[in-house]
Amino acid sequence: MTPSDTLVLVGPMAVGKTAVGRMIARRTGLAFVDTDRMIVGRYGPIAGIFERHGENHFREVESDVVEEAVAGTGVVSLGGGAVLHPRTQELLARTSVVFLDTDAATVRPRISRDTGRPLLAGDPVARWQELYDQRRPLYAQLATVVVDSRGLSVRGTADAVLRSFPDLPRVPTPERSQAQHRRPRPTHKSRKTSHAD
Repeated sequence: MTPSDTLVLVGPMAVGKTAVGRMIARRTGLAFVDTDRMIVGRYGPIAGIFERHGENHFREVESDVVEEAVAGTGVVSLGGGAVLHPRTQELLARTSVVFLDTDAATVRPRISRDTGRPLLAGDPVARWQELYDQRRPLYAQLATVVVDSRGLSVRGTADAVLRSFPDLPRVPTPERSQAQHRRPRPTHKSRKTSHAD
């Protein structure tokens, strides 16, 4: 981790940054911030901001929120286009950045009927691919670590991120805590144990 102790998740729309970020936060005991949710909480739906003020205004607002979010310690999830703003790029240079990569086939079920993403209007999958192709080099450039989330569950993706940052704190899961306090059962030499692994 960098001196800021802030882990930032970037990547294309619908890759699962919010879900993965929440799980990492639970497993490390760190705070979690989703900048899109911060924006909605303060200014209303993102689609409405785009409609009333345009994308450039939204990116300025978003950059202000990102600056606030990364000033603390914890896990931060950014919107897919947040990396486009030069000031946000400068802010990310002071943090640990995880690029969650994916492909159109993986996100198709998540975006096909999603009407809350103004930049995916029309043909959502084709538009997603266009934006992905434009932004991927920037994601990769800013990233400390790249995690290919294709074929991975939220837990599997979080595991991959945590393996990349072994110095992050860990909060024992209930299963592990119970196992640590469970008394060992007596074994019998005459009985064989099978496993379903």
